[in-house]
Amino acid sequence: MSDTGTFQTLGELEGEGILPRRVDVWCPPGYDERPEQRFPVLYMHDGQNIFARGSAFGGQSWEVHAAITRLMRRGESDGVIVVGLWNTSQRWRDYMPERPFHTLATHEQRRSFERHAGGPPRSDAYLRLLVHTVKPLVDTRFRTLPGREQTTVMGSSMGGLISLYALAEYPALFGAAGCLSTHWTIGGSPLVTAMGAALPPAGAHRLYFDYGTLGLDADYEPFQLQMNGHLRRAGYVEGQDLLVAKIDGGEHNEAAWRARVEIPLRFLLRA
Repeated sequence: MSDTGTFQTLGELEGEGILPRRVDVWCPPGYDERPEQRFPVLYMHDGQNIFARGSAFGGQSWEVHAAITRLMRRGESDGVIVVGLWNTSQRWRDYMPERPFHTLATHEQRRSFERHAGGPPRSDAYLRLLVHTVKPLVDTRFRTLPGREQTTVMGSSMGGLISLYALAEYPALFGAAGCLSTHWTIGGSPLVTAMGAALPPAGAHRLYFDYGTLGLDADYEPFQLQMNGHLRRAGYVEGQDLLVAKIDGGEHNEAAWRARVEIPLRFLLRA
């Protein structure tokens, strides 16, 4: 049995209206030795940051494969296939929730985003790539459990926003979403309100949110508390299908997310 699992790339995948991007796949230890077993799948954004340090921003990665391997060794997981979609120079446009964007309070907020990002959001096109190209390819090439209950999406910062948006837009496809250091400040309270209104009702999904207390994360708490109210009204119950964690000393970088990634993995991927 391989101690570290196996990696392969699906190459550069293209979607209409967005830039092509590399997609990597990691299969857990024992995948090749257990040909009868099928595995749940975790789709992650900012794919160059989740595995190898050499490709990661600032030379620090999540090392999510190592975290999953530790959980497997402790008997806390049977393993999961991880799919990493790399970001591009259009990251903000790809990850900003498109429908909520159009409900932002002021015209100036929309103009400010477009000036900074180089144009309006195109996250609907990004999600179409994920849903109609990446997932079918993964389900064809790998021994996946393709159902909603076994399909999770996760990311950090803007990746947290697009993870929640993916679940809201495709609730029949994604059963869980992990949103680390969700970058609420990009849209403030109007964005939280719009995302809260788009939540699927509780009962078939699992949601994880966290935020630290240092750096950019220090600004997130009031917005996350606002989102918590929407979650309660939608029927989500803390500890049951919802976990919100305040990480004392937590920062806004890959090293910080690496340090706490086992928390969402345990919650989101539990049987």
